[in-house]
Formats: sequence, structure tokens, C-alpha cells
Amino acid sequence: MPGITRNGVRIDDSFAEAFPMRGTALLITGPNRKWARQAAVTMTGFATSVIGCGVEAGIDVEVDPRDTPDGRPGVRVLVFAMSSTELQNQITNRVGQCVLTSPGSACFADLKAPDELKVGDLLRYFGDGWQISKKFGDRHFWRIPVMDGEFLCEATTSFTKGAVGGGNLLICGADYESTLRAAEAAKEAMDKVKGAIMPFPGGIVRSGSKVGSRYKVLHASTNDAFCPTLRGQVATSLDDDLNCVLEIVIDGLTEAAVADAMRAGLAAIVKLGAKRGARRVSAGNYGGKLGPFHFHLKELAP
Repeated sequence: MPGITRNGVRIDDSFAEAFPMRGTALLITGPNRKWARQAAVTMTGFATSVIGCGVEAGIDVEVDPRDTPDGRPGVRVLVFAMSSTELQNQITNRVGQCVLTSPGSACFADLKAPDELKVGDLLRYFGDGWQISKKFGDRHFWRIPVMDGEFLCEATTSFTKGAVGGGNLLICGADYESTLRAAEAAKEAMDKVKGAIMPFPGGIVRSGSKVGSRYKVLHASTNDAFCPTLRGQVATSLDDDLNCVLEIVIDGLTEAAVADAMRAGLAAIVKLGAKRGARRVSAGNYGGKLGPFHFHLKELAP
């Protein structure tokens, strides 16, 4: 597919096709950075894809104690789902099982948007009648007694119906090492963009998928056009010099956040160059039939 070349890296004249999601942000604090991060990592586990997990989630940024409501180390997490009902169910279960249970934790809303989800308003019942309602200005909290003291949890959090899921980069290289190096450089650059997450393990996925399967029970199956071992057996999208492909999927609270993350990733890949990293970058789309958000690589390339 013709495109442009930057520092030896071929960038396809293609686009990532993304779709609307529901998204929210929570700020988790702890007695120190280790335990704030542990609660956040646990809460966002098993949340790589709505296909099998029901939700996509990840750590957005770490927050300095000077910028958290209780003056302790914090971690901001983002959670995305395809419906408001699923988002509510996942937030209730994940905060209840993974944050409430973590030593010294507290949980605060961290997004301003018109619509609301219940958090402490549902989890308060764990206090078995001993929970205490507390209001500070226009914010409402629940103090739930637990064995190490109290779990402080905001009553509600906002969520946006303007979130975007499915931004992506397909990073193609000559071998495994150089391709992974380029993907890691892109992920590191994307991490600096607030409001966007890369939900797969370490932000990188090797098992990109296409819609549908020859098996009726599956809604998605391996992206055979980008599998190097199937070259010669399927209509491949790979050039002869490409033997490994890794993908980065991006979800954002806004369309701009997804675009900024993809732009940062492309810049990092180009900076690394074709000799040490990727030889080509492409993107997954379905001809514009899946989602209304189209992120064109040529417009985002440095």
C-alpha cells in the first residue's frame, strides 16, 4: 500500500478505525506508591478487550501526593465499556474486589462529565450499617470500616459517552527483536499522553484480530493477513522483508487523546528508524464500516 517514508520507516496510506465507548476515570490512593499502584494494577487486570473481558482498562498516570485529595501517592486508572450498564457493573465489581480489599487504599472520582456511575453508593453496604456518609463541599464520600481502619470512597464518579476505543498501530519489522524494540519505544512515548491507555499486556498485543471466523461461535479470529507464517496461504498484507508484527491498541477519553497517543507512537518509531526498529507501520480498519472515527497515519506522522 503506497504511503510515505520517514527515516527509512514506511508508513502506509491507511487509517485506524475506532468506535464510540463509555469511559470513566478513578484516582486510587494508598499509603505509599507501591500500594497505590498495586491496587490500580489489580483493578485493571483481565481488561484487555471487550471481546472477552467485557471492559478495557489500564493505568493512565501516576499522581503526585501534592495533587491528590488526601495528600498520598495516587494512580489514575481509565475504564472503558460498550454500554453504561456494563461500565457500572465492572466498576462496582473491580473497585469492590480490588481496591476496597487493598491495604490502606482510597478511591476518588477523577473525571468531570454529565453522567454518573455509583461507586461508594453501592459499596457502602459492605459496612453492614457502620458506614458513615461525609460531605466536603459538593463532594460526597462514604467511610466504610475495614480491618486496617476505613476505606474512603467517593459516592459517585462521572463517565463520558464521548470516549473512543480501537485506535491502533500495526508495527511491522524484519525480526522479533527489532519489532519489539519499536513497539516498546512507541508504548513509552504513548504513556506520556494523558487520557489514553493501551489495555493489552505491557501495552502491546501480538494476536491482532479480524472480525469474524470460520467457526460460528467466534466473533473474532487471527488477523491472517498480517501473520508471517501464513504467507503463501492467504492474501497477505506483508512485504517480503517483514517477518514480525506487533500491535498497539489505544482507548481514550476523547478523540483527541487517541490521536495524540498515535502521533506520539509514530514519532517514536520514526525516531528509532528502520535500521534498529520497524520497517513499516500500518493500521487496522474495516473500510470505514465499523466505526466513525478514522485516524489517518499520514496525517499523524512526523
